[in-house]
Amino acid sequence: MSLRLTNTLTRRTEPFTPLTPGKASIYCCGVTVYDLCHLGHARSYINWDVLRRFLIWRGLEVTFVQNFTDIDDKILKRAAEQNSSMTEVSERNIDAFHQDMDALGILRPDRMPRATQCLDGIRALIGELEAKGAAYSADGDVYFAVMKHAGYGKLSGRDLSEQQDNAAGRVADAEEARKQHPFDFALWKGAKPGEPSFPSPWGEGRPGWHIECSAMVRAELGDTIDIHLGGADLVFPHHENEIAQSEAATGQELARVWMHNGMVNVGGQKMSKSLGNFTTIRALLESGVSPMTLRLFVLQAHYRKPLDFTAEALEAAATGWKGLNAALSLGERHGDQLGWPSSSALPEGAIGPQTSPDDETLQALEQQFIASMEDDLNSSGALAVLFELAKPLRALANRLERGDDAELPETEIRSLAHRWTLLRALAVVLGLRGEAAAQSDLDDAAIDAAIAARQAAKAAKDYAEADRIRNELTTKGIELIDKPGGITEWIRS
Repeated sequence: MSLRLTNTLTRRTEPFTPLTPGKASIYCCGVTVYDLCHLGHARSYINWDVLRRFLIWRGLEVTFVQNFTDIDDKILKRAAEQNSSMTEVSERNIDAFHQDMDALGILRPDRMPRATQCLDGIRALIGELEAKGAAYSADGDVYFAVMKHAGYGKLSGRDLSEQQDNAAGRVADAEEARKQHPFDFALWKGAKPGEPSFPSPWGEGRPGWHIECSAMVRAELGDTIDIHLGGADLVFPHHENEIAQSEAATGQELARVWMHNGMVNVGGQKMSKSLGNFTTIRALLESGVSPMTLRLFVLQAHYRKPLDFTAEALEAAATGWKGLNAALSLGERHGDQLGWPSSSALPEGAIGPQTSPDDETLQALEQQFIASMEDDLNSSGALAVLFELAKPLRALANRLERGDDAELPETEIRSLAHRWTLLRALAVVLGLRGEAAAQSDLDDAAIDAAIAARQAAKAAKDYAEADRIRNELTTKGIELIDKPGGITEWIRS
């Protein structure tokens, strides 16, 4: 395997060499479970799901760990707002997380530790840091002393004098006086009245945000792992602090490769609740956007680049997915009619072993797919291969859906079966799966009336109205086929 990945730590795109041949250990920073997941989470976890799938497809044994932060000020605030408890808020949002990720076809991690379940490891790690002089206690709090770690800042590339503005948000101003240096960060927070707390050698309290991941990485995967994942917003302070506290405790490199995905913009602006452009995965799916359309939309951009979310871009992804979905679903819908053997179908969702096709054209397309993915997960290049494979399959699917005969030689039918098999196998690597078309509740008379209204709009040169009618029918699973002589036929797609 010639996989090259961009390493945030070294600022280079470099060959990936696992610590243990044939295996890969991966840790992905998970969500703080105080609310539903948003589009930024979808972008991050779809991309890392593709990384994991590709490594598995290329023959590696992957251990993928992703955490839940279920102790946090935001969770406590939400619990107070809802007259609920920290545990109830966390459990409710963990269930919602699984529903959203399952809908998007994201493989569940091998293990998903929670902060509340890792308290022994957290306390032990803090104790080691204190014994080494890298941490100190102050009035029930414990802080990491950033000046005691010579490599602090190596991930973000900033020195301490530049980081003050970015370090805020997790520690209240009232705590600043207890710290030896303004950039020291909390490992353990002393209990506040009315808040959940846990026992420790420093008194009742709860862990800080950063120490959770260091303890969980160590407990689940060891002192050094292959790949650590997260969004670009986590580079500083979270991942910088993870490196400092882990490496100060163990003396070992925390992760060989650090990968970060770009942020999501909405109409050119950063997505945020304060700007009112915040979009949850749940809201998108409930609005009628299909999970695979959303997945395709995310994968059209390189994972490190900003992703601009607009209605037009999402509509373009929906159009692209419609054609690709028709090709992916061809075997299930018409395999018997074509006489395709059942063995041509890959079980839904299975990441099969990489077995190159016999056909030279298909071999070349598979190698193009591999080359794109090995080039720092160039998912847009990989998608281009899928669309190329899909072209003749989509054309055949359209003919069969209209009720036409295939009218193809037996040799070409077999060739298309091999093409479909490869398309399915590569689509699974990207996590794309065939979706059932939307079912229309319109009867034939209502469809004919809509077509007549569209023809009238076109005659009046009101092309915007004609397009609106066509798009509305498309969303309801009705595909229009314009033929010579002004005739329009339709099928339920």
